[in-house]
Amino acid sequence: MSNTALGLPVGRGLLYLTIAGVTWGTAGAAASLVYRASGLGPLALSFRRCAAGFVVLLAVRRVRRSRVRPAAVSEPLGRKALRTVTTGLGPAVFQTAYFAAVEATGLAVATVVALGAGPVLVALVARLTLREPLGVGGTVAVGGALTGLAVLSLGQAATVRPSGVLLALVSAAGGSAMTLLTRRRGRDGGTDASATAVRTFAVTSLCLLPFALAEGLVPHTAQPGRVLWLLACIATVPTALAYALYFAAAAVVRSATVSVITLLEPVSAAVLAVVLLGEPLTPTTLAGTLLMLASVAGLAVTEARGAVADEQGLV
Repeated sequence: MSNTALGLPVGRGLLYLTIAGVTWGTAGAAASLVYRASGLGPLALSFRRCAAGFVVLLAVRRVRRSRVRPAAVSEPLGRKALRTVTTGLGPAVFQTAYFAAVEATGLAVATVVALGAGPVLVALVARLTLREPLGVGGTVAVGGALTGLAVLSLGQAATVRPSGVLLALVSAAGGSAMTLLTRRRGRDGGTDASATAVRTFAVTSLCLLPFALAEGLVPHTAQPGRVLWLLACIATVPTALAYALYFAAAAVVRSATVSVITLLEPVSAAVLAVVLLGEPLTPTTLAGTLLMLASVAGLAVTEARGAVADEQGLV
């Protein structure tokens, strides 16, 4: 299960995406603890997360390059700059619009629209621009994952406001653009995932800085050590590690598969809420979680079989 053009095995890419999705789910629990201890707002926290993640990724890249210098990928400077800016705008738009949607229409509706619209947008655009057919199995898996997400997120009463839904759709568009651009970059021969991650977080941090300054960038806390430790955890695990794995995998795995597997984020967050935060395990939460896990597993198997079939066709 390897993509000979890009070097990373598809099976390993699926594993990377699974780890990224699960670790992203830890960010919510850590963020809630930061909010309680520091008084930071969501935009300030997003900026600190991205800026610190950029520093970590840059440091790791410098260490790795001092040991093994990767082969350079030839690309015109203007095209590289445009690709970097557009990819970096993706997470900035995704995070900012998502937080605004939560404020406008509530967490449940914002989550189900922003995360649920992503796989649909990605599947449609990938079919039109990247010629990546989803197939019957993929369509069923996407439908099952979206149903599970709806059950998981909307098990409680929710108020739907058009402005919040529109903001959530904008958020979905930002995340989808990042996935599609990364996949196109991989198909064009771009293999330096660490460089992509570093440049993306540099642009994202610059985009979020004005909003963070307006909200208040300095934490007010009587527990500075705890806040710094939590911020360090957010910057390293669900940011630097997760996005490094994501960018590496998204270049070799079909875009629709990427968008569905990353829906493991709300599943991980729900599990942590039950295990660590003491929230009750309701039948709705359990049903939505199991449905999403089954859909993700089915789509991963379909992707792996497709990779094997492609290899056999090349032999």
